[in-house]
Amino acid sequence: MRTFVFLTLLAFGLCWNTVQGGDTAKKQQDINRLLWKIYDKLQFPELKTVAVSFDPEADLGSYKDGGHAVYRLVQEYNDGRLLQQKTWFSLFNERHREEALLLFDVLMQSKTWNSLIQNAAYWRERMNEGQFVYALYTAIIHSDLGHGVILPPLYEITPHLFTNSEVIQKAYTAKMRNTPGKFEMKFTGTKKNKEQRIAYFGEDIGMNLHHVTWHMDYPFWWEDKYGHNLDRKGELFFWAHHQLTVRFDAERLSNWLDVVDELHWEKPIVEGFSPEATYKYGGEFPSRPDNIVFQDVEGVARVRDMIITESRIRDAIAHGYILAKDGTKIDIMNDSGIEKLGDIIESSVYSPNVQYYGQLHNLAHIMLSRQSDPQGKYNMPPGVMEHFETATRDPSFFRLHKYMDNIFKEHKDSLPPYTSEELVFPGVSVLGIDVDRDLKTYFEDYEFDLRNAVDSAQGIQEVDLKANVRRLNHQEFSFVADVNNNNGRSVLATFRIFLCPQYDNNNIEYTLSDGQWQCIELDKFWKNLSPGSNHITRRSSESSVTIPDTPSFQTLIDAADAGRTLAAFQYKRSCGIPNRMLLPKGKRDGMEFALVLAVTDGSYDAVHGDAAVNDHGGSHAHCGSHGELYPDKRPMGFPLDRHIPDRRVFDETPNFKYKIVKVYHEEN
Repeated sequence: MRTFVFLTLLAFGLCWNTVQGGDTAKKQQDINRLLWKIYDKLQFPELKTVAVSFDPEADLGSYKDGGHAVYRLVQEYNDGRLLQQKTWFSLFNERHREEALLLFDVLMQSKTWNSLIQNAAYWRERMNEGQFVYALYTAIIHSDLGHGVILPPLYEITPHLFTNSEVIQKAYTAKMRNTPGKFEMKFTGTKKNKEQRIAYFGEDIGMNLHHVTWHMDYPFWWEDKYGHNLDRKGELFFWAHHQLTVRFDAERLSNWLDVVDELHWEKPIVEGFSPEATYKYGGEFPSRPDNIVFQDVEGVARVRDMIITESRIRDAIAHGYILAKDGTKIDIMNDSGIEKLGDIIESSVYSPNVQYYGQLHNLAHIMLSRQSDPQGKYNMPPGVMEHFETATRDPSFFRLHKYMDNIFKEHKDSLPPYTSEELVFPGVSVLGIDVDRDLKTYFEDYEFDLRNAVDSAQGIQEVDLKANVRRLNHQEFSFVADVNNNNGRSVLATFRIFLCPQYDNNNIEYTLSDGQWQCIELDKFWKNLSPGSNHITRRSSESSVTIPDTPSFQTLIDAADAGRTLAAFQYKRSCGIPNRMLLPKGKRDGMEFALVLAVTDGSYDAVHGDAAVNDHGGSHAHCGSHGELYPDKRPMGFPLDRHIPDRRVFDETPNFKYKIVKVYHEEN
């Protein structure tokens, strides 16, 4: 029997090893089958055999670290210390995270696809489902072995974290009756709650996917021992969340609401939140009533601790330096200061002094999550703020990030304004910037698969179960610009496009110095400018800020089972604002924005020599480039990231131009 099992595994091993030669469809099929019905046992014979018979420690030569990582995980499992299956998992729980990273490390240390898949199949049957999904996704994202694999959208793998309990209940009822069903997914709250007007933004499943994937691409626990440095991670933390916040503000202005106010530790949390969602196992997500006052959270932090942490960070900004762990001073009065500030605010492993500057962002998420049961009296599960998949559903998420964004702004305002010499691109002038058609947004219906939300039973046929949700989209358009190059030779230019609200909710016009912090980044790209006149056209779908919809899980299954690959999506990122949400909603009669174009010197800006032809994964503006240096040397948000004392600096800079445009929303 042992000989048979060995030969069977050897055969599977030979099959999987051939994947190294480029059989991406087989790799995709393996991932699909591992993630199908994640809360049930494996349903595919090859993987089931591996899960029963594989010994992770039998061939230590198959690991880059000689088996050190797998030894630790096996030891924890044998000692019964791993989180049990069929219970909730939170990345913010230190022990939960430690266990998930044990598996992540094993997968990262695997030398071959064969070793990675065998370990994944083995541990899928033994570890908590949430830990397994997290470890597998992050490993595929960061391991060289995962190149070309398209990760299925998480809203179809763990639907409980992306839809409400009413939809889940209806799906279970339909499954019990063996009847296909499509169920309307409504946003939380009622019209009595003004925050419900913009629930379409925070509860958008594509936006939720962007947020959780960004934190998989740039996890706060990342150490360079896993293979590479996450370039400008701290600055990306600032910029990605700043952009989420200003986008949320633009949606509020589109719906006749004031921009979001920052959160204060010593003031009530004005907006309550009822998630109307449930864990797969562990009960309902807790609700939070209006106007509750922050309380200390047992075993996590005191409110006083959070205030002290904030004051230390603000002191660092005021002094212009951060104190490293060894007592040395790290200067932050420069372009790279925002990077160090992001590291300490998040805080990530990259923080130079976590003991002193604490974990403002991470602990704040937990503090907000636990305010329904701060002392643990009722043994309630974590709230939505304790999961990156669900956090943006809660309006307090944006209050929290406005609070942190204002700390970052305090730093940016302390830096000297850009001089004319830093802004000018000699010999280059922008004659005009425009769009090729009216900017129009609308709502559309979108369906996603719920089959992974319900349990399966042997002999019971699967039925189609789908959720239907309204989501924001816009009419496709193109940016058009006319640029003169008077240098007498071809030059590389960086195009930076922003959309800035013109008026606040009281119809008071923003000044340039006030409004520049509210600007939305629409695109950033490089073009070679020929001598003389250049007419540039750039489609909205090409934006380096956004990504298209990830193919559905069923589409990935069908393609892989047929031996096909979806080449258009293979090397695209899962991190990025959805293409359809590039524009804010706007208003029926039009909402005014300034469309701003800054054309800067690409020979100085560009990090890589192929900037004009390499899209760096398609969404590098907010998500960087995997395993590479961030493609732009300039600070993120340049040239609108620093205080602007006088608009004439911009008006008299020939390589800058703006035009007032309107965003229209079609209600029908």
